[in-house]
Amino acid sequence: MIKVKIKKVSEDAKLPIMATDGAACHDVYANSIEFKQGKAVIGLGFMTEIPEGYRGVLVPRSNLTKYNWVMNNSIGIIDSDYRGEWLMVFTPLANDVFPYSVGDRVGQIFFEKNLDVWFEEVEKLEDSVRQNGGFGSTGLVNLYHPTKNI
Repeated sequence: MIKVKIKKVSEDAKLPIMATDGAACHDVYANSIEFKQGKAVIGLGFMTEIPEGYRGVLVPRSNLTKYNWVMNNSIGIIDSDYRGEWLMVFTPLANDVFPYSVGDRVGQIFFEKNLDVWFEEVEKLEDSVRQNGGFGSTGLVNLYHPTKNI
């Protein structure tokens, strides 16, 4: 378990909550909504101090699939040294009205530990079944049984 310090940016802001005991994420609420260049910028009403070595992850709620809006980046990463208000930005896919209002649950957050990663530059990489097959290439042939189509 980690402790994340949190500070409201306005008195009426709602803090993240776990909706059920089995929930994997904390729900977050719209504290402000501003429309800029056709996008909806949502202020969540809080700032955090995440412990070093961890990151916050901000994702849209599953009910967003009912609407023609998408969260920019599809996922937001909040670094441990960020101290500003958490924001979400949504873009319409059609000319639909934005589905959320101030006070509504608009997303979910969870936290992950950062891995220490280092890169080793090499002259050659080992061969693999997939090689350089790009987008959608794993659906063409079962990689574990290359002779069987799926």
